[in-house]
Amino acid sequence: MKSGKFTLRYRPYTLQLKHVFTVAAASRSTTPVVLTELEFDGIKGYGEASMPPYLGESQESVLKFLDQVDLSRFNDPFLTADILADIDNIAPNNTAAKAAVDIALHDLLGKMMNTPWHRIWGFNPFNAPYTSFTIGIDTAEVVRQKVREAEPYKILKVKLGLDTDKMMINTIREITDKPLCVDVNQGWTNREKALEMAHWLAERGVLFLEQPMPKEQVDDNAWLTEHSPIPTVADEAVQRLADVQKAFGVYRGINIKLMKCTGMREAHQMAELARALNMKVMLGCMTETSCAISAAAQLAPIVDWADLDGALLTSNDAFRGMEVVDGKIIVPDGPGIGAILLS
Repeated sequence: MKSGKFTLRYRPYTLQLKHVFTVAAASRSTTPVVLTELEFDGIKGYGEASMPPYLGESQESVLKFLDQVDLSRFNDPFLTADILADIDNIAPNNTAAKAAVDIALHDLLGKMMNTPWHRIWGFNPFNAPYTSFTIGIDTAEVVRQKVREAEPYKILKVKLGLDTDKMMINTIREITDKPLCVDVNQGWTNREKALEMAHWLAERGVLFLEQPMPKEQVDDNAWLTEHSPIPTVADEAVQRLADVQKAFGVYRGINIKLMKCTGMREAHQMAELARALNMKVMLGCMTETSCAISAAAQLAPIVDWADLDGALLTSNDAFRGMEVVDGKIIVPDGPGIGAILLS
């Protein structure tokens, strides 16, 4: 048994976005994050909590949660199930704060084994899909600029949910015929209008609809899924492992994000359960540094779609990690999560 002592360090960090980011509910130009470092026997693993507004977490809440983490009773870092269960039991919710420790622990263990996590899990990195690049809601002029900046990417993810939906798609189609996916962020409320839009979008090369209506409208989302010509994917409706079963029959697929589900361990479990239920799997992210993005990328070889552009939308990434080459995810091959601290 590996015996030693954990040391957990953490600090706040603010990510600056290259463009103001607008979705159906709000706009923002920064994202607060907390960077973590977990050390054991001189080896350091890195993690991150990213807190977009809808998660209900802040730098203050994450720091308060991490202050309560006590790893002193653990002297074997490979007891991941026990360690992460202990952290999960500190307080409900706080999923991003929990992910910050989970990611750092996985990074630490991978470095101790000198192996990247996709190899530990047995995944072929060459099976990683193309990542989409997100186009936030904006004016036609700025949308054109964003589409041109996204030239290297093979798939575009378009934020919808306001009265500018058709303008957004038509503007993009003036410039490119690349496949699109759309994220409505619960912005539609009428199922008949949602179905009408689903048909309209399908005719314009849209691959799937992400969270078309509020998650509380379970029957409406199920009805839309049954009648829609393109798949529906749950995002806000699926946060943790227990939500996957609930989404079965309501959506065709799920969007897994480390910040929603407490990190890599549960994300892996969610992907396996969704596959067992014959559901599509999407791998998403928040606005994050390349630390959390590289952690998520370890799962990329087993998903249908990936939206791992969070670090690409920022101007002050604190890490170097997952790369995108001609739109394709290049899974880091360094030990652990493969992220290298820059500052």
